[in-house]
Parts: sequence; C-alpha cells; structure tokens
Amino acid sequence: MRIDKFLKNARIIKRRTVGKEACDGGRISINGKVAKAGDRVSVGDIISIRFGEREQKVEVLELLEHAPKEMAATMYKEL
Repeated sequence: MRIDKFLKNARIIKRRTVGKEACDGGRISINGKVAKAGDRVSVGDIISIRFGEREQKVEVLELLEHAPKEMAATMYKEL
C-alpha cells in the first residue's frame, strides 16, 4: 500500500493530498529512509512523521484498503 494512502486510511493524516505534501516536504520516513508519496509500506515497517517540533513514530500492524473509524487505530502501534 502507498504511504500516503496508509496515512489517510489509518487516520494519522486527514487527507491523502496532505500526506503527499508531507512526503514531498521530507517530513515522513519509512525505516529511517525519507519517503516519497508512492513508496510502499508493509507490515512491520516503522514510520516517522514530523509535525513541526513533534515527531510521531508508528509501527505498521495491518494494511486495510477500507478502514472504518473503529478499525483505523488497529492498523498501527505508537512507539
């Protein structure tokens, strides 16, 4: 699954276009490597997201194409 789509489906970032802009700005990395919007994520990957001064790290637990609100939080674990 593409990183921008994962971030939107997991409700970490509200819209896919915002996820794409964050990737293009170099604020998202997968396993320590700066990510592009089209980069693929798999179960077990560690994603780092910088929101200004704050950094959030999550581990991918599950990939769901369509995640209802209740299931979105089960897609990742905060580190």
